[in-house]
Amino acid sequence: MATRARVRAPELVGKGGWLNTGDQQYTLADLRGRIVVLDFWTFCCVNCLHVLDELRELEEKHRDTLVIIGVHSPKFVHEAEHQAVVDAVERYGVHHPVLDDPELATWKQYAVRAWPTLVVIDPEGYVVAQHAGEGHAHAIEKLVEELEAEHAAKGTLRRGDGPYVAPEPVATHLRFPGKALLLPEGGFLVSDTTRHRLVELAPDGETVRRHIGTGERGFADGGPDEARFSEPQGLAVLPDGRIAVADTVNHAIRALDPATGAVTTLAGTGRQWWQGSPTSGPAREVDLSSPWDIAWFADRLWIAMAGVHQLWTYDPATGTVRVAAGTTNEGLVDGKADEAWFAQPSGLAASADGERLWVADSETSALRYVEHEGDGFAVRTAVGTGLFDFGHRDGAAAQALFQHPLGVTALPDGSVAVCDTYNHALRRYEPGSGEVTTLATDLREPSDAVLVDGDLVVVESARHRLTRLRLPEEAVRVADRAHRTQRAATAIAPGTLRLDVVFQAPAGQKLDTRYGPSTRLLVSATPPELLAGGAGPGTDLFRDLVLAEGVTEGVTEGVLHVSAMAASCDDDPSNEYPACHVHQQDWGVPVRVGPDGTARLPLVLAGMDEQA
Repeated sequence: MATRARVRAPELVGKGGWLNTGDQQYTLADLRGRIVVLDFWTFCCVNCLHVLDELRELEEKHRDTLVIIGVHSPKFVHEAEHQAVVDAVERYGVHHPVLDDPELATWKQYAVRAWPTLVVIDPEGYVVAQHAGEGHAHAIEKLVEELEAEHAAKGTLRRGDGPYVAPEPVATHLRFPGKALLLPEGGFLVSDTTRHRLVELAPDGETVRRHIGTGERGFADGGPDEARFSEPQGLAVLPDGRIAVADTVNHAIRALDPATGAVTTLAGTGRQWWQGSPTSGPAREVDLSSPWDIAWFADRLWIAMAGVHQLWTYDPATGTVRVAAGTTNEGLVDGKADEAWFAQPSGLAASADGERLWVADSETSALRYVEHEGDGFAVRTAVGTGLFDFGHRDGAAAQALFQHPLGVTALPDGSVAVCDTYNHALRRYEPGSGEVTTLATDLREPSDAVLVDGDLVVVESARHRLTRLRLPEEAVRVADRAHRTQRAATAIAPGTLRLDVVFQAPAGQKLDTRYGPSTRLLVSATPPELLAGGAGPGTDLFRDLVLAEGVTEGVTEGVLHVSAMAASCDDDPSNEYPACHVHQQDWGVPVRVGPDGTARLPLVLAGMDEQA
């Protein structure tokens, strides 16, 4: 086995304390003898949710030697609330201990720069690997097996039950519902997300008519007592009367026959889409990635593909899917549909006149829309400025702020109601005046709203209920609150900045160079004027970035956007078709340019930074 760097793991510190441990507080010393994987995550981040799913099998297979610990490291202000973390742990089925670190103390000690990041600690308390982004479960499993053998031989491996203690279940009709749909004959269909099913409610929004799905996580078609979902979200009526369902964690679009309760699959394979996979084709043969919401617009079913920061469409006439907007780069860039950038689009609604598709772009805290332009479509932003600015501010759209909105509802007068999820509020944007107002507050994580007889029925996800609100004649007055992420900006020196993306192929693998370069690097900046040179695509995982001359005077702040990809394959000459894996991560790195800054910016994709 290759020699690894020996770096003592910093202590685990979090002001919010521990969850899923039966109130027991832990230190690294308590975990000595076990292999520990720290999962730095935040619950707004869809890539973090992907990693939770990737780790489930690893966690189960090595449960007597491996302890996975989620270190919750918030981006948004709401995510620093302890109860919000408690809710998220239940909502997403996190079955391992979680350290609530609202002040990013442990994040800083481990020099983490991206959500998600995985850090592997050996049984003697040393950091032996770090991985950023998704798709590393295979590499970590290989490393865990090596560490098991090594430390069993040394006598430093301790087997046994881990520290996880399951919380007591809570009885409610709904549990963290996601989206709702008004049924033609009255009543509602609700995606009961955490319980992996759909629930049909009577018009009172409380009485349960029936359940669709077994309530157990899975992927199976069949009748209402046979079908299985995995954290379903969006709902939309198709022209033939069936109801499409965004089956988020199954990476699929399902169809419900409301008359019989039978469930079939329209699109998706059950596998997550990765770079290099097809972006169009027969719907049942193309992989999808965390479809979060759906809406009928321009004679297609549009899909908010949160997992890859794009919008896709499904055409029932041809049974095909394809990318409709977005590049997979995460950020806020308007323009032609195929050049626009999104950041985890999570809510869709077509305007009453059919001219616009409204989009809740959650990670940029933005309200955006798709409209016809020439023979295609264009993407515009109504409210929002970027990945790291958010808050609760009404007024002119150019300076108004949301905080991670998940739902949009088109209103008959042309305005849009926005479920401003992390502000616990319902907001409104009026295109004519360009004004943003607040309609209601004291809603707990609203994620969707349905118009019913002039009222709005809001999905209060974290209160596990539907709440009916009359649209007020006057807006609610709310004090302005503007925020930036607590994540500290990285100080960089003026002039030339060396960007190094650290990637070491996992044990037993090598870079796949059979068809040319197996690595890719894309760099840009906000504002674009931050960089005088070095922006754009390339195949090397290192680059010299030249900061614009203007930023050498005084201190300037901005964000570096870095997207890196590396493909590695099993290093077995006897195998003609080795298994290959794609490692990918997008970083948005807040930077502050000044004389005290560093001239090198390392970003770890996989492995250890030997120059640290």
